Amino acid sequence: MFRTALRNVFAHKARLAMTVLAVCLGVAFVSGTLVFADSSAAAYRAAASQNFAGIAVTVTPKDPPPGTAVDEHSPVLDDALVRKVAGVPGVAAARPAADGSAVLNAADGTPLRADKAWSNLGAAYVPGKEGQDSRYPLTEGRAPRTGKEMAVDSGTASAGHLGIGDLVTVATDGPAMKKRLVGIVSTKDTRVTAGGTLALFDKASAQRLFASSGHYTGIDLTAADGTDPFDLLRRIEDVLPADRAQATTGSAQADQQATNIDTMTRGYEKMPMIFAGVSLFIGSFLVVNTFTMLVSRRTREIALLRAIGADRRQVVRSVLLEALLIGLAASAAGFLLGLGIAAVLPDVLSNTGDTLPDGPLVIGARPVLAALGVGVGVTVLAAWLPARRAAKVAPIEALRVAEQPPCAARSRRRGMAGLALLVLGAGLLVSLTGAEDASEENVRSAMLGCAVLVAAMIVLAPLLAAPVIRLAGRLTGRFGVTGHLARENALRDPRRTAATAATLMISTALVAGLAVIGNSTGQALDRQTASGLGADYVIGTRTPTTGIGRAAVRRVADLSGVRTAAAVSDSTLFVGGHVQEISGVDPQAADATMKLDFVSGSLDDLGPGRIALSNTLARKQGVGVGGKFTASMGRDQKVTQYTVVGVYRDNPTAHDALGARGEVQQKSFKPGSVQRILVRTDKGASSGTQEELRTAVGDSPLLKVQDREELVREAAGAVGNLLTLMYGLLAIGVVISALGIVNTLAMSVAERTREIGVLRAIGMNRSAIRRMIRLEAVTVAAFGTLLGLAGGVFGAWAVGALANGAMEQYTLSMPWGTLALVCLASLAIGALAAALPARRAAALSPLEAVAEA
Repeated sequence: MFRTALRNVFAHKARLAMTVLAVCLGVAFVSGTLVFADSSAAAYRAAASQNFAGIAVTVTPKDPPPGTAVDEHSPVLDDALVRKVAGVPGVAAARPAADGSAVLNAADGTPLRADKAWSNLGAAYVPGKEGQDSRYPLTEGRAPRTGKEMAVDSGTASAGHLGIGDLVTVATDGPAMKKRLVGIVSTKDTRVTAGGTLALFDKASAQRLFASSGHYTGIDLTAADGTDPFDLLRRIEDVLPADRAQATTGSAQADQQATNIDTMTRGYEKMPMIFAGVSLFIGSFLVVNTFTMLVSRRTREIALLRAIGADRRQVVRSVLLEALLIGLAASAAGFLLGLGIAAVLPDVLSNTGDTLPDGPLVIGARPVLAALGVGVGVTVLAAWLPARRAAKVAPIEALRVAEQPPCAARSRRRGMAGLALLVLGAGLLVSLTGAEDASEENVRSAMLGCAVLVAAMIVLAPLLAAPVIRLAGRLTGRFGVTGHLARENALRDPRRTAATAATLMISTALVAGLAVIGNSTGQALDRQTASGLGADYVIGTRTPTTGIGRAAVRRVADLSGVRTAAAVSDSTLFVGGHVQEISGVDPQAADATMKLDFVSGSLDDLGPGRIALSNTLARKQGVGVGGKFTASMGRDQKVTQYTVVGVYRDNPTAHDALGARGEVQQKSFKPGSVQRILVRTDKGASSGTQEELRTAVGDSPLLKVQDREELVREAAGAVGNLLTLMYGLLAIGVVISALGIVNTLAMSVAERTREIGVLRAIGMNRSAIRRMIRLEAVTVAAFGTLLGLAGGVFGAWAVGALANGAMEQYTLSMPWGTLALVCLASLAIGALAAALPARRAAALSPLEAVAEA
């Protein structure tokens, strides 16, 4: 049986190559992503090790115990402690550090990589005995010496087009500062090499910015020759105040930093893995269809094996062995292709602004085993049903006729099962139309409903093939005899037609559903921003821990043409184990800039202990005007009872709750500051006004000055990612669908060799043969596209109810242009995929074809 399986694989190698390629794509995404992840992690570890090379022990301050007052936990890392640890036996040198976060503007005034706060590093340049900082070697210029000077790394200088002598705007946590660039350094810090920036200041300035005068954020210790780092660690711990400072080995610091960076960049793996899952799922249908057709063609051969003594298990094992060999080939090819994907991904991500550390590809056991497991597993599992079908063929019946008509009882069972799945899936989705929010439970129900609906479409596809193709046949019938023959050929084996169209049906359903949801969400965001914002501009912070000073608020309010400048303090509200957003406002200014639509109550009674809630939050808490509930706010861990004074329709500008600005400011994580300024002008938005506002806030790279259009584009960022995913899924579906159509038509042409010969013999020319095959492919593609569009749009309509619960402005909006483009692309793919089989069919000699046994 092994030799038989091997012979069958080589006998159909050209047709099985399409199956190998389909599975190969999924394996490539899986293995390539895993190799990329392992290689990136190794590169980060290597870079972190280089960054901490020579550092044996690092001393850092301990966080104060919860509830400790600030004045009771004064800084402890000062020059006295530096001298103390430097005198410990085994310490060769002690380098104090004052590190924090600093964001700067590029030469054109735009913030430089400001959205990556975790990797925008600010630090002190600490020269050693030779006048150079060993951690940041100078490559150009000199070190900063005064509070008016600074240095940056070469990557930051290149990205920001900065040069020696330029005046650079930089901000740490407060007003922006202007400093002269006097030096450019190199660094191996993974936070910077992963796409961040580095700003270096003189020691005194860095202490004031990131610690306090005369104090540091850390002390790096170098061990003397022959000193074990762990022995040195124990000695250092003995001289440190146990409750105020702690010591860690340099290797542990390097591992932690590499882990943190790897965690931050782990999102790079999500998109390739989604593509892998979709390609494997769609490719599995191609495997099933291929083996089903092969088994159908070899019915006599299988019957002969049964007649000479092969039992059912041997037949099953023979077919599964063929699948195993194909899976091994797909795994090997996919793994090699995956190495190419892993090699290209760093360059692709670097082009988007995310710089990854250089390093060789790391090929471990995980991606190799994953490639084998995925490729072989998917192929063998997909071939299991055709294998069982082959084993069930009775020898005498199979020897009597090569192809049996579909069993009526089996068709009835399929129809009943498909209808049951359709009712279940549609019922789950329709039940969500009354959902009031996108809770985790509702999202799970939506995913389950979509999965069941897809299963129902797959089961019912053979039964729907006849009526749908007859309907589409009215169009192909316009091509005369060739059109009628194409329709009849597609109807000849509805199961084969459905299996061929399944790949296109699934990809079309995914794309259509995502397109409808993306278009509806984008338009809802536009309406929501327009309806919830009465201001012309919003000045906001880039990080939740940053604040806008009072002086900046006053400067904005004093600008000519500014009618209202409403300061808003944003914080968090912890309610029932959930984190909500609360905005502290002045009632009159809020009415002028937020377009609040109150269901009940108002902001008139807003004050300490009295807040207004959004409609969604009020519904979740089950309270109305006059009701009470308990929550804690911001950094204040004390649970307080609040009274509801108003309930307003969901408003993204107002967030989940509104409180008195004084109370929210006092309890926020940045006391005394505000996080947003809502600006309403006399003449509306203009480029000149926007520049004046930027100047009023000191051109701080920590702040954003956005008009309504910019706010909409920012809010639509997730929709853009959704569209990227949509087009990627469409590309995968199109490729695999094309492979499936080519495979099916190639086998169909081989099966109909004598039939095509007869058509040629009675007068049909080569061009008519090619047209017949192409029309058959277009008919199959149209069938899959129609089912996919219907399922995708229905799923988007039902799932859209969840978005409507969280976004009241959400309404179903059909992207007719995109859907029409998907239809045209699917039909074009069907026609193109038929080119090779059509050419082969037309090339058949009539006499040889008729004479073929």
